[in-house]
Amino acid sequence: MQQLEDEIKTLIIEALNLEDIQPADIDPTAPLFVEGLGLDSIDALELGLVLQKRYGLALTADSAETRRHFASVRALAEFVAQGRTL
Repeated sequence: MQQLEDEIKTLIIEALNLEDIQPADIDPTAPLFVEGLGLDSIDALELGLVLQKRYGLALTADSAETRRHFASVRALAEFVAQGRTL
């Protein structure tokens, strides 16, 4: 799971052009939005598209389930891992 978390951290940094942030700077359990990384709704859309393309995930905008998956890097990694096993 650590490797997948690191992959997602790198993906977030690259997709959102987060300068001056390294994967090691991102706490996998910290919130991605508002607190933590401080991402916003536009970032969520961009990240969602990248995740859909990269991992073939099906995401529904504005669903409580999607918000739960985007809570942290760890939550995203668990969602991606679950999608790979289906």
